Amino acid sequence: MRFLFKTNYQQDVRLFTHGGQVFWYTVLGVLLLVAPFILSEYVLSQLVFVLIYSIVGFGLMVLTGYTGQVSLGHAAFLGVGAYTEALLQSHGVPFFISIPCAAIMAGGVGVIVGLPALRLRGLYLAIATLAFGIIVEEILTRWESVTGGGAGKHVKPVSFFGVPLDADETFYYLCLFVVVVCALGVLNLMRSPTGRAFIAIRDSEVSAASLGISLARYKTLSFAISAALTGLAGALYAHKLSFITPEQFGLLVSIELITIVILGGAGALHGAVFGSIILIVLPQLIAIAKDFLPEGVGSQTGLQSFVFGAVLVGFILFEPMGLYGRWLKIRTYFSLFPFYRRGLFRRQKVYMKSDRLK
Repeated sequence: MRFLFKTNYQQDVRLFTHGGQVFWYTVLGVLLLVAPFILSEYVLSQLVFVLIYSIVGFGLMVLTGYTGQVSLGHAAFLGVGAYTEALLQSHGVPFFISIPCAAIMAGGVGVIVGLPALRLRGLYLAIATLAFGIIVEEILTRWESVTGGGAGKHVKPVSFFGVPLDADETFYYLCLFVVVVCALGVLNLMRSPTGRAFIAIRDSEVSAASLGISLARYKTLSFAISAALTGLAGALYAHKLSFITPEQFGLLVSIELITIVILGGAGALHGAVFGSIILIVLPQLIAIAKDFLPEGVGSQTGLQSFVFGAVLVGFILFEPMGLYGRWLKIRTYFSLFPFYRRGLFRRQKVYMKSDRLK
């Protein structure tokens, strides 16, 4: 078992707490760099989707996991980023300019959504963001002169200073680079006073306000950062698909995105990655399992939705801390064996329940 004795503030905000983390993240980085040489084209394509959804998970983690705000309309930010990228690319704007513009555009829309939502909490905030997602989907459908409407819109391949990045390997490295930059950015954000304010608001808005934290400012900022990261992912998503339609950014997509945080585990960036992996791998497993199920069951059109719902309910009931929470429990069990207690994590769960009742 590893004991860490912190004696100054710099140790508390250090990016890597000990040498073991440096070693394992280095191994992970090497594996990700050599992945295009050892994986098939199909697996590499799915890994690209995992990276893109991980960026969305980072945005949702800032808003939901760290600030405690619920959003059921994040597919709208994904759509804003995708259509902004498609529109700028069609006018010949360079990629290194268009992709920040897509993030800024989505972030601006996030501010617009965050301002009216300042007086809302819990279920009412979820309903407001749900309505926003439906409104954006309708705008994308009706504004045919810009978005192409239901006919969709083609997206040009990525080119960086005239060098095409449309190959699977080069686009994978581009997405990997963006994921690493976003992860480091969010980690440093949460170590800053702004990140501490987000966590204070999540734990107790009354206590945060009594400490002088501006709830309006930091809630709006959280919405803007979350929307900007989602819009950035939307730009990459548009290039990956090469063709986008408003149906790709509807209500069901928003629900799938929020499951990233629920299944992966709120409050940790690892949870965003774990949730993205489940979101991509689970449909593949369901498709494989259909071959072994009776014909009357495997041919049902709603089988995938049923399995997703069952998995989601199972996590909420039996593992509310998600996959990352389960990993923490397993790691703690082997570290403290034979002194591990089942109620070790119960205090945090009870506190979260009591906070929701306020």
